[in-house]
Amino acid sequence: MTILPPSDQPMPAEGPAVVPAATLVVFRHAAAGGAPELLMLQRSDGMRFAGGAAVFPGGRVDPADRELAQRLMPDEPHEIAAARVAAIRETLEESGLMIATRQPVAAREAAEARALLLETGRLDTVLDRFGWQLDPQALTFFAHWCPVWDKAFDTRFFVTDIGTGAVDVTVDATENSHLFWVSAAEALAMADRGEISVIFPTRRNLERLARYAGHDEALADIAAHPVARISPRTEMREEVEWLVIADGHGYPVLGQPRATARRG
Repeated sequence: MTILPPSDQPMPAEGPAVVPAATLVVFRHAAAGGAPELLMLQRSDGMRFAGGAAVFPGGRVDPADRELAQRLMPDEPHEIAAARVAAIRETLEESGLMIATRQPVAAREAAEARALLLETGRLDTVLDRFGWQLDPQALTFFAHWCPVWDKAFDTRFFVTDIGTGAVDVTVDATENSHLFWVSAAEALAMADRGEISVIFPTRRNLERLARYAGHDEALADIAAHPVARISPRTEMREEVEWLVIADGHGYPVLGQPRATARRG
């Protein structure tokens, strides 16, 4: 049995060769009131990981993310700091949404910033060009998922709130084919109706997010459940194999039959 290190530490060299990654759950107020809406992307069918699935913005942590994190957050554990930067960068790259800046960002500037990011692959270049300062603490560390096998994504999840949601977002048309805002409860209903496909971690996180009436409730729940790596495992229940997670991380549903669980 692999003993997982704390969430502020990398996977040890003797552990599985995982890929550090970051995902961002972006909240906005729904125009008609009610439950907050979340930004989701539908992955292109041809993608190796989660092809065709609906996911939150995110991707792997790049070396340039680590460089910028060390410069901006030298006192924060490096794995978490680098994941914050990666989450911000990936959200801009995939959706055109520039978040966590200390200055307001106009839609035209965000579009230009995205084009520069796609050209250079570096968020620091974007910040220098536009004179923006990041507020990485606008992202709250929410959860940490890491299957224990080689090439698995060791993913740190963050949440942030953009308020009114009066922003322009467009799909990148390479890794993703569709972008939409939806409440967590409606995303689950869409998955149940077969309108979207979600992988096992996304479904568990949607179930957790569906309990929150707003970003403040999310922050309170996060504070009550210190983040630790979650590694799904299989177990037999009445001769049926289930994919499950441990209790105590704040999730209302801990598993489902493995035959119904999409893993990536």
